[in-house]
Amino acid sequence: MSVVAKSIAINHEKPVPKINIGGTGISDITLMETINLLDEWIARQEKKRVCVTPVNNVVWASNNPPLKEIYNSSDLTLCDGVPLIWASKFLGKQTLRGRVTGLDLLPQFIERCYQKNYSMFFLGAAEGVAEGYKTQLEQEYPGIQIKGVYSPPYAEQFSEEENQKMVALINAAKPDILWVSLTAPKQDFWIHQHIDQLNSIINIGVGGALDVAAGKFNRAPVWMQKNGLEWFYRFTKEPKRLFNRYFIEAPAIVPLLLKQKLAKNV
Repeated sequence: MSVVAKSIAINHEKPVPKINIGGTGISDITLMETINLLDEWIARQEKKRVCVTPVNNVVWASNNPPLKEIYNSSDLTLCDGVPLIWASKFLGKQTLRGRVTGLDLLPQFIERCYQKNYSMFFLGAAEGVAEGYKTQLEQEYPGIQIKGVYSPPYAEQFSEEENQKMVALINAAKPDILWVSLTAPKQDFWIHQHIDQLNSIINIGVGGALDVAAGKFNRAPVWMQKNGLEWFYRFTKEPKRLFNRYFIEAPAIVPLLLKQKLAKNV
């Protein structure tokens, strides 16, 4: 998919414009526009694939052509973090208008799901997390349509038998929305590989958002979220696991941006 210029008005009959950041097209769409667009897709029964994409994913995609194609061909490749907005500003006039994190989209669209009586399925996260979140939501929203949850055994790569088990569970539930929490980019590969087999309409990878929503981890204070410091808050909670991601991998976006900037000016 080519990366096209920014457009303030979202035409829901056409693909959402994407802004090229390091070779990956990031959808130029706000949180509320995203919620409304998902709403429209469900109403029209249009099967869609959505990726929630932070800086690290852009870096990984720059060295992984299949992953880059997954993001550039997705119906939405959402801006998961302020640093990508900064990157778009650095690169030129096409500035992303807002971030759409999994941490925001998951709870806010679930509220819309309750209002519209959409059905959902939670796939992934650690054993008991999705089930606990389901119980929490059923208490908060009596009658909410959560058709199923499943946490597969941890594996770098699932067996074909496990893959087909997951597809069968999801299809038996016939959800309007499939929330996938298998960590990125694993979840993005899984959705892409199985989208043609799935009967769910909206298929979206939300990474660790399910853990936060379920109360396994606290979210950063709002002032840190707005100033691009949410990553630092998460690092303080899990320094050993996240050191490489935030201090080795994420900074690799800088040479990518410099290369892209210089190429524009040549």
